Amino acid sequence: MKKVLQERIILGIDPGTTVTGYGVIRSAGSDPELIAIGAIDLTRFDDHYAKLKAIYDRILGIIDEYHPDELAIEAPFYGKNVQSMLKLGRAQGAAIAAALSRSLPIFEYAPRKIKMSITGQGGASKEQVAAMLMRILRFRETDMKLDATDGLAAALCHYFQSARPANGKTCNSWKEFIRKNPARLKKKPEGSDS
Repeated sequence: MKKVLQERIILGIDPGTTVTGYGVIRSAGSDPELIAIGAIDLTRFDDHYAKLKAIYDRILGIIDEYHPDELAIEAPFYGKNVQSMLKLGRAQGAAIAAALSRSLPIFEYAPRKIKMSITGQGGASKEQVAAMLMRILRFRETDMKLDATDGLAAALCHYFQSARPANGKTCNSWKEFIRKNPARLKKKPEGSDS
């Protein structure tokens, strides 16, 4: 008798004070499916606290629309500018507060961990991450911002970190994953020329 895996919806967030990206995926087996991807444009707000309220309100709206089971969020990275890091931490806190208000479990991932899980390289560029996401989730590029794909990457990273494929194919490296799952990477997104 085949075991039926429970469906899970994961919301991924890339917090930012100019743009906050998000992605929503569904998993009910070994292949995740893209549900939504987008970005919250915060450039119209001059006040930092108005930006935090906009992040909170929009994330709450996304949660109420898609009913995710879990939130995966990118952790702020340590940079040279302490003020920027504090603002990013506040943006992350606004998104986390929205998730907590709906009792969602929260999982935080470092930027290098997210890039490593998607591309196999912790130092991958945003463009490399976006290209691999389009291939894995079989969608094509639109006018989306790279911050949106970073939010989606957080969701997919969480899926990879927490999912155990039904077929038992565990992998110790990206190369091994490709060798064991050739069908997942052969299909090109519709309308893709590459």
